[in-house]
Amino acid sequence: MRRRFPALVLTAVLAGGGLATVAQVATAQPAAAGSIKVNINQLRQQVSDLRQKAATLDHYGAYAEAAKARAEANAIQRRIDQLEKSERESGRRF
Repeated sequence: MRRRFPALVLTAVLAGGGLATVAQVATAQPAAAGSIKVNINQLRQQVSDLRQKAATLDHYGAYAEAAKARAEANAIQRRIDQLEKSERESGRRF
């Protein structure tokens, strides 16, 4: 009996914690299911500005800073491409 009691308590606590976690996930899903609005034109403008900044920095010899600006522009461009791809594929039916 001594060994069974802690095992039963531990099982009950773990099961209760599991249920609480499932309840939290279930309540969080409707909030996460909302749509996110992104201004693609604004992101494209940022990419353009960063590339122009990189060109200017290259002109003045600040190559490390230019590489950082170019990397940031490339990251934003990849994000734009991801958003456009998801937008195209969201209309597809299986």
